[in-house]
Amino acid sequence: LQKVKNDLEMVLSTVQSKNEKLREDLKREQQWHDEQLQIVDVLSGIEEEMKNQVVQFSEKRVFQELKNKMLKLRTYKEELLNVWGDFLEEFFPLPEEDGSALKKKRKKSNCSVHILKLILLVFQILINKLMSTPHEPYLTISDLFWPPYIELLLRHGIALRHPEDPNRIRLEAFHQ
Repeated sequence: LQKVKNDLEMVLSTVQSKNEKLREDLKREQQWHDEQLQIVDVLSGIEEEMKNQVVQFSEKRVFQELKNKMLKLRTYKEELLNVWGDFLEEFFPLPEEDGSALKKKRKKSNCSVHILKLILLVFQILINKLMSTPHEPYLTISDLFWPPYIELLLRHGIALRHPEDPNRIRLEAFHQ
């Protein structure tokens, strides 16, 4: 009995030491688990902040890209207007009071703006005529209109001549 008691005490001490070791391992594992949970919480917070920053950065980037595109379009528009003005000045110079071409002394930009204003005036008159009297949209060509501008509108299908009277034109009905 004594021997069995001693053996059981040894087994008991071994089991107790194993239990103690398992408790220590359990404490370490719980600490490790708690640290991992804290790391996950911190990383989740950082992820949320990054998502917000990405949205803000992407909005800023999109805004900046749109701004750059607008600047490029403005530059392109200016280039087109300059080229168109040069073309009109070369092939359709402004008339002087006596009917000859304008002197080359004028500045290009001033001439281009004047040319564009004259063509715009022709468009406005044609549009107003079409809107005010749709049943009779024809406009009689007068000395106010310079013939190369009228021919330009006719050649490109923007205006049409009256079938019976070649001195009258109307705006092409693009809306129909």
